[in-house]
Amino acid sequence: MALRIPKAELPTELRENLIKQLGAVPEPVEVTFNNPDVATSNLEFSAKLGAWNAADASLKTFAHMAVAAQVGCSWCLDINYFAALNANLDLTKASQVPRWRESDVFTPLEREVLGYAEAMTNTPTTVTDEMSASLLAQLGPAALVELTAFIAFANLSTRNNTAHGITSQGYSDACEIPLAKRPERTERTGAASTA
Repeated sequence: MALRIPKAELPTELRENLIKQLGAVPEPVEVTFNNPDVATSNLEFSAKLGAWNAADASLKTFAHMAVAAQVGCSWCLDINYFAALNANLDLTKASQVPRWRESDVFTPLEREVLGYAEAMTNTPTTVTDEMSASLLAQLGPAALVELTAFIAFANLSTRNNTAHGITSQGYSDACEIPLAKRPERTERTGAASTA
């Protein structure tokens, strides 16, 4: 897939900062910078999101990756797997998120969070009272609100990137464990199974 919107020139300081942090300028930033107000707001909100700490970082990262796998955003899978490496998260688990239903590495709570992320991503959403009640009992209200907002932002990011034709930049190549592929769906309804 090719970019559907050309990359914009970034301010030198921002470009240098991103290269220092990530080794390369993220294509979503370059594309979004065609509208500096949108790009700046997105970067600022992303930074604030990263500072939230009521919900466990691995749960949020795995949830974002589940959204990315479901939507088909290879860029978000790539960068979140790389982020998991840099945050010292469990890379075996991170590598298995695209096939979490078939994998036996996840705890019951992690499986619930991954299912919740997919349910929020379905159109229309398929979140149930039971899902919310179970996560509320295990995480508490502050963490569940944070997790939900984080998953909603993941939907914004993944859908924005795929609409713009942005694909993986190879950030996860630094990870020793290969990222698993999402199993092919047997049904073509657009929604993943919730089993």
